[in-house]
Amino acid sequence: MLNHWVVVPTCLPLVLRRCHTCASRHFRASGRFRVNANHKLLDAWLLVLCTACGDTAKLTVLERMNVRSVRPGLLDRLHANDPGLAAELLQDPVVQRRNRIALDWADAWRLDTGGPDHPDREVIDVSVRFAARIPVRPVRLIAEGCGLARAEAERLIAEGRLVSAVRLSDRLCGDFTFTLKR
Repeated sequence: MLNHWVVVPTCLPLVLRRCHTCASRHFRASGRFRVNANHKLLDAWLLVLCTACGDTAKLTVLERMNVRSVRPGLLDRLHANDPGLAAELLQDPVVQRRNRIALDWADAWRLDTGGPDHPDREVIDVSVRFAARIPVRPVRLIAEGCGLARAEAERLIAEGRLVSAVRLSDRLCGDFTFTLKR
């Protein structure tokens, strides 16, 4: 029987970027946007707040875009300060590269295992799905989901009793499956 686990975000991740006011490295997304129009050109930014001093910084979302080339639905979501759009844009690799930011997912996700229905079985097959692009080491997820210490999970990998098609020691943000033989 295949178990399904899901890694889900619990809140927006922190943005790693240097604050020009206090030199802190953590910002939190406010979920608010600023949209500016200059004739037919449009600029849009996601506002982030420094966790230390509260200073506001802008992450560029749209830059000098012709108003007609912006989808009306996107423009409506920007004006409405849609929190779902803020989450989507923070995870967009293009926005991350353009603004030279990284995301800190510590304490911003949880693992839903569907309950402890596997402790007495000899072989456990699990499919892990990511609801968002959250980089996590699979060995950490397996240890947390099965109630093992991380060192014990690594020992099971070395013994060949914990197997997967992906490398379990590297960070991963895509779906994978594994088999645990007790």
